[in-house]
Amino acid sequence: MVRRAFYSFHYEPDCWRASTVRNIGSIEGNRPATDNDWESVKRGGEAAIKKWIADQMYGRTCTIVLIGSSTANRKWINHEIVKSWDDGLGLVGIHIHGLKNSAQQTSAKGANPFDYIGYGNTGKKLSSIVKCYDPGGATSQEKYDWIKTHLSNAVEEAISIRAKN
Repeated sequence: MVRRAFYSFHYEPDCWRASTVRNIGSIEGNRPATDNDWESVKRGGEAAIKKWIADQMYGRTCTIVLIGSSTANRKWINHEIVKSWDDGLGLVGIHIHGLKNSAQQTSAKGANPFDYIGYGNTGKKLSSIVKCYDPGGATSQEKYDWIKTHLSNAVEEAISIRAKN
């Protein structure tokens, strides 16, 4: 069964890597915003951005946070994570620093974005519940192959974890 997912990522440095993951095809993703679309949304201010995110998340069962070198603790990434959790979506993180971008470069591993989000009033971080994967392999192709092999299972597990919490 193909799941419908929302992909959360830091656009500027990671859109190529995110596109690579989206094109795997095991998960149906949300339509990426073009540069012009996103600029138009941003001009509408915070309310327009929140509405755009909510519209993109509608009907999804899981949010996949694609973690690059500077994804963690960004305002809109945090908003997407909190909204996903509050809306009952599965939530999973996949590090993508080992995938090549359009210039054939990889990047440094980024921090776990779930370390920056509290879990209710428990004093725990969401990272104590939500899984974050660092794909195995030494090359970009090996990391891509890991994601291709394991992404569907990671999404199913995220949905199961969310149902229990």
